[in-house]
Amino acid sequence: MNTLLIRLSAPMQSWGTQSRFTVRDTGLEPSKSGVLGLLCAALGIDREDDDGLQPFASLRMGVRVDREGLLKVDYHTAKDVRMANGKTKGTELSNRYYLANAVFLVGLETADLALLEKIQASLQKPVWALFLGRKAFVPSESIVLTDDSGLPVGIQKGESLEQSLKSYPTLCPPEKEKLRVVLEDANGAIVRTDQPLSFSRERRKFAPRRVTVAFFDVPESTKEVA
Repeated sequence: MNTLLIRLSAPMQSWGTQSRFTVRDTGLEPSKSGVLGLLCAALGIDREDDDGLQPFASLRMGVRVDREGLLKVDYHTAKDVRMANGKTKGTELSNRYYLANAVFLVGLETADLALLEKIQASLQKPVWALFLGRKAFVPSESIVLTDDSGLPVGIQKGESLEQSLKSYPTLCPPEKEKLRVVLEDANGAIVRTDQPLSFSRERRKFAPRRVTVAFFDVPESTKEVA
């Protein structure tokens, strides 16, 4: 297996999976639907292109939480909101949750090395603008991991998702001795409905996937740098 590691860091991020009407939620780490939406934007895959989405939906995903961030909420007032029936509502009030100052190391695992190389190249020169859950939430650091000379180093050849997330140095000074990690796992006890089948406005659909939550030691490579 091979794993592509990417960095998701910003003053504000939002990874909602259960948003309904006036309450817009966020998970405590990136959702798979949100990450794959990011990849599709980088590659220029239209939300109506279900076939274009499928190769990326098969990627196995894991998230290492290098900095948890703070859960915050904005109270929004919007005017002239168009409703599902085509009519316009004068004023719409909503609570929109987000994570402040969180930092995540996201891993995407597959045997298809060429696919990971394609993704990494597209993230360096995206077709469409990239944002972390909402259009206003732009990355504060490069999503692509690079060395001191600017060359990309995110692809871990021959490494599993677990190996990569255990060994890669933390993206910020660790706050704890253990790092929370969420791993896609067919036998996982936790079910999340964030496996995208279609991003289409007309047939938007997500399937459940199973995950496991683990806690990894801070990598030795981080301790050596410190």
